[in-house]
Amino acid sequence: MIKLFIILPCLIVMFQPLNAKVEPPNYNFSLDTLSEFMPGKNPGEIEKKYGKPEQMNDVRGILTKKFYVAQIRYKFPVMVQIKDGVVFDFFARLPTYFLHDIFFQSLVNRMGKQNTYRKVGEEAVYTWEKDNLSHVYSASCTITCFPVFYTVFPSDKKTEPLIDQMKKANQPRKP
Repeated sequence: MIKLFIILPCLIVMFQPLNAKVEPPNYNFSLDTLSEFMPGKNPGEIEKKYGKPEQMNDVRGILTKKFYVAQIRYKFPVMVQIKDGVVFDFFARLPTYFLHDIFFQSLVNRMGKQNTYRKVGEEAVYTWEKDNLSHVYSASCTITCFPVFYTVFPSDKKTEPLIDQMKKANQPRKP
């Protein structure tokens, strides 16, 4: 009888449903974090929040600066071009531990279905055109899928966006 009084409460506790919420490791991240870097924003406000950036380039009055955004125990770079005292565009190199499915769904929730989709090998590039801005997101897959980068720039392309500058820099030089 004494054994029953000991075993019965243990069994009741053991078979209680667990009400624990399990979240993916990256998702207390919000796209609102990157909205601070959107074209037209004041770079002074960004510096107040993220500290002094690393200056990368200054060509024809267009400054390129690199900020670091902290996410849990990881910092990822966000490069920003500043023209006439305002943000022109940004390029964020996203952490590979972010889950593509969740990040992509948050973009779709904000902007709807993408305008274009292109797959090259195991990498996909999605593009949205919204409010005179081009949003480009890239993801890649190995065992799991993960984001590579996210960039936003004005659709008119009067100034060369960072993504185009990076493409040119990666092209092989002709002898």
